[in-house]
Parts: sequence; structure tokens; C-alpha cells
Amino acid sequence: MSLRPHILYIDDDHGICRLVASELARHDIDTTVAYSGVDGLRLASEGAFEVVGLDHFMPGEDGLEILAALTSLPHAPSVIYVTGSEDINIAVAALKSGASDFVVKDIEGSFLALLRKAIATAVGQAQLRRAKEQAEVEMRAANERLERLTEKQSILLHEMNHRIGNSLQLITSMIRLQASSTENPHAKDVLRQAAERVVAVAQVHQRLYTSEDIQHVQMRPYLTKLLEDQKLTARDRGCTLSIEIDDTKLATDRAVSVGIVVTELVTNALKYAYPKEGGPIRVRLGHLAEAKLVLTVEDEGIGDSGSAQTAKGTGVGSRIVDAMSRSLGGDLQLSSEGGGFRSALIFPLSTEQSPPP
Repeated sequence: MSLRPHILYIDDDHGICRLVASELARHDIDTTVAYSGVDGLRLASEGAFEVVGLDHFMPGEDGLEILAALTSLPHAPSVIYVTGSEDINIAVAALKSGASDFVVKDIEGSFLALLRKAIATAVGQAQLRRAKEQAEVEMRAANERLERLTEKQSILLHEMNHRIGNSLQLITSMIRLQASSTENPHAKDVLRQAAERVVAVAQVHQRLYTSEDIQHVQMRPYLTKLLEDQKLTARDRGCTLSIEIDDTKLATDRAVSVGIVVTELVTNALKYAYPKEGGPIRVRLGHLAEAKLVLTVEDEGIGDSGSAQTAKGTGVGSRIVDAMSRSLGGDLQLSSEGGGFRSALIFPLSTEQSPPP
């Protein structure tokens, strides 16, 4: 059941005040009266009145000044301006000063019905305004809770990625330690490649917990950092490894796949392109039309030999490249025309553009 409205009526005429209170009581509206603007302002500032009826003519007081004071209260009520004058300028001045409505008072008392209707309208508007304000307060509170929760989840995700990254680095160190302690050249090579694959994943996690964006990875710094060790290996073998990466970012899981593919293709080039003396190896990641990227790894080596090693698909590396290419929804193209060897992986920017498996 809704509460009865409670309004304040300000008028120096005691008889009019009794008529107004009696009329409103018959329609379930409670009325508090004030016989001067000063008393009315005091009551309005102390009480929780949604609507105030204000008479224009009161001895020694300016109704428009009282109206301005009422509308300046912290929780300003709706004010219905009541005047015995038919001068339209008074009504216009009252509305401009913040009155929600006005009623022309007559000696017969027929204005009471108009006053009651104006009060009912003002009460309804006040209730809607109060409901809107309450909804806004609740919405702000909900947004604040959501922001705190999001911040907490972000901190937890960063911490999780930090721990995962540390664990992956530890695994990489153990694999490299094992590689350094074995005398078998083949085992050393296998362990070194395994460490490089773990590094491809670890680098992503390092970038996740040091970045504000935990859903995407900027590819230029990621691949540049990822291939630092490969550059050292290339230099030791008399090769030069050049890197050209467009400024783009990918979702985390797709960045990991690209990193692993790059690692495998560069490793393959270092192993097979230049069996006698070194040469250039170029890595390029660039944009194509229709929201696609192309990753190329090319050399100027023996060509057919490198192609044969990769195309056989019997090694772990080639199987990993094929699996990662499929996970990206990409098309891996191998070519040795014109000398050298070129691997090109064309894939969409996001999973939404990926073809069905």
C-alpha cells in the first residue's frame, strides 16, 4: 500500500488554508500549513515535502523570492504557484523561476479542484523522479561493485599468468640444463628445440602479466623478443636473421600458435637451408586484404633439400607446424621456386574468420 502524500501549503489567509487542507484530506492528501514565507521555508527545509503550494500575495513578502529560495533547497520540492491575480505575467515569471505549475485562486473556491489536480500531477512526477534517482543510485552501486570485481579478477589473472610464466621459465631452464649435460648431439638438438617451444609460450605469459590487456598480445615486441635466441644461433652458424613485423595484435591463444610456428620454421631454416655456409633468413608478418595476415619465413639456401625436409611431415617439428596452422584456420604454402625456400602461412586475424575444421 502506497503512503499518503504530504504537502506543504503556504498562505497568510487562515480561511483559505483550512479550505485547502479540508479539500485535500478528502482525497487522501495530508497538508501542513504555514502562514508566512519564512515559516514555509523553515518547514520545507526541515520536512520531506514532495509538493509545496505557495501563495503569491503575502504581506511584506515577495512570493517569487520565496519560490526561488524553495527551488534552491538541497532536495527541492515541486512548487505550485497560487495567485489571486489573472495577470499572466505573474504566472510566466513563476514558471521561469522554477514553479512546476500555477493555479489562479478565486473567492468561490473553485480553484481547489484545480489545485488538487495540480498537486496530484506533481506528486506523481515527484514519485517518478524519486524512483529514477533510486534506480540511478542502485545502478552506480552496481557499477562500483562490478568495477571492484573486475579489478580483483584482473589482479588474480595477472598473478596467475605471472606464476605460469615463472613455471614455464623454470621448465625451460631445466630442459636447457639437461641439454648441456648430455653428450648425444641428437639429444642436445631435441632438447634445445623443446626449450624453444616452451619459450614461445612463456613469452606470451610474460607479456600478459606485464600488460593491461590480458586478452591480446602485440605481435611485434612478442616475436622480436621470441627470436632473440634464434638470432644468436643464426650468428653462430654464419646466418643473418632479419625480422619485419607489422604493428598488430592477436588473441592470446592465436599468438602462442604463431609463436610456435615461427620458432619451428626458423629452426628448420637454420638446420637445412645452409649446410656448408651461412646466409640470410627473413621473417615477415604482414597484413593481407579481408582481415588476414601472412607469416613468411624464407631463405636463399639449397631450396629443394629444405622443402623435402619440411614436406615429408615425418618429424615432430613439421607435425607441430601443421597442427598450429590448422588451429589458426590457416593455409600453409611451401615453395622453392627460383632458389631458396619459402614457407608462407596465411591465416585470419580472429577465430570468427576461421574456416570450419
